[in-house]
Formats: sequence, C-alpha cells, structure tokens
Amino acid sequence: MWDNITGSILIDLLDIIIVAYLLYRLIVFIKDTRVIQMFLGLGFLLLLSFVASSLGMIIVGQIIDTLQTVWVVAFIIIFQPELRSALTNLGLRRGFGMFKQTDDIPAEAELLASITRLSKRGLGAIIVIEGEVRLNNWIKKGVTLDAEITALTIEAIFTVPGPLHDGAVIISQNKIAAAAVILPITEQEELAYTLGTRHRAAIGISEQSDAIVIVVSEETRAISVVFEGEIRRGLALDDVTTELERIQLKKSGPVRKQKKKVEETVEAGEGTAGA
Repeated sequence: MWDNITGSILIDLLDIIIVAYLLYRLIVFIKDTRVIQMFLGLGFLLLLSFVASSLGMIIVGQIIDTLQTVWVVAFIIIFQPELRSALTNLGLRRGFGMFKQTDDIPAEAELLASITRLSKRGLGAIIVIEGEVRLNNWIKKGVTLDAEITALTIEAIFTVPGPLHDGAVIISQNKIAAAAVILPITEQEELAYTLGTRHRAAIGISEQSDAIVIVVSEETRAISVVFEGEIRRGLALDDVTTELERIQLKKSGPVRKQKKKVEETVEAGEGTAGA
C-alpha cells in the first residue's frame, strides 16, 4: 500500500514543488550578490569537467574534481555570513516564506510625519518596519513599549537627552514594539566611509531580515531608506513615499502590482469622467 502511495502522481507533484521552491529561494538568495560570481565559477568548472570527461582527459578531470571539492569548502567558509542570514530568514519567515504578505506600511502617514519633524529638528533616528521575518529576538533586546504609532511618540523617543533616543525603534504588529534597540552592524567593507554607525546598523538589520528601515541623519538631516542591504540616501519626503511604495511592490509581487494597476485605471477613468 505504501508503495502505491509513494508511486502516485501526488508524491511526484510534491517532489517537483519542493525542488522548484528550493531553486526559487536559491535564485533569490544569490541574485545581485557576490555569491553569484562563485556560482558562475563553479558552473564553469562543472562544464569543464564534463568536457574533459567526454574527451578522455584523465589528468585534467582529476584536477577539476579536486578543485570542485575545494570550491564547496571555500564557498561555505567565504560566504558564511550570507548563508547564515539566508537560513535565518527562511526559518523566521511566516509560512517559511511560501506566501507573500501584502500588508501596507502601518500608520504610514504618522511615520512620514515623524521623520519630517525629526529631520527638521536635526534628530537622528532609526525606524525598523518589520516584514515577514519576525524581529522578536531584537525586540527583546530593547525596551518593550507596545505603543500606538504616532508622530509625536516617535519624535519623543528620539528627542535628546531622552533615555530611549540611542538605538532603533521597531514597528511590529501595527505597534511601536520596542525602542533603544541595538542593531547588528553590517560586515560590508566596500561601504563609503561617510556612512556612520546608524546607517551601518540599518544596513545590518536589513541584511538579516526583510525589514524596511528609515534612517534620519543627525549630522546632515538627510533621510535614507534601507532594504535588503541597499541604501537610498538623501531622500525628500516625496522620494521616501515613492521608495516605500517601490519596496512594497517588490515584496508583494504580481498580486499587488496588478491591484495597483487596477487602482490607477479606476482613478484615470474618474479623472476623465470628471473632465
């Protein structure tokens, strides 16, 4: 009976789905990162090994087989931070990342109002907006608040010399979950020397999660948005709104894009009718 079940089309379909999902996560992981260069090199070695085997090149084949073993070990050692981040994100994603979330930025108007006020006053700030990857471990390291998201509350938190101003605020479950959170610093060595600890911490948490991070510079009063290790600096308020929308579209995938297209079509139709 078990042989009949395992030999059924349902098991084959499940097998295909699992492999397809793993390949998808692998592509997402290596896309636009330095890891892809390593994979290209490994692919070249595999191709060369096939050619050497086909042509009967014994010595070349043995050398390549040895290099392939060394290549795998080197890959694990060199890209240990990236692998750790990828496995952590996979384990912490709701539903293991199989289902896209389409939630909007919580209290976006209040958040935008807060960063505007902070920028005008020259108050430094880091606001982390939780995505699919839960940030419970980081929330526990800060001061738990569970407060409503309002511009005045966020401004008060980052006002010097308040006890909570040094650190980040984490937005989770439509609440200000915690403040004074110490974030991990990115290990990227190629970043500009002009980026301070605040911006490097924002990049660090974005590398270890799918959170959106908004940074207000204390020195320049410039606003930055960080996502997936990439930082957009010197943004005006309209630019911040556009960047948040772009990130949400990227995170949500085709469903949200189609919804936005429909909304734009409806708005255009109403504008035409009004004219």
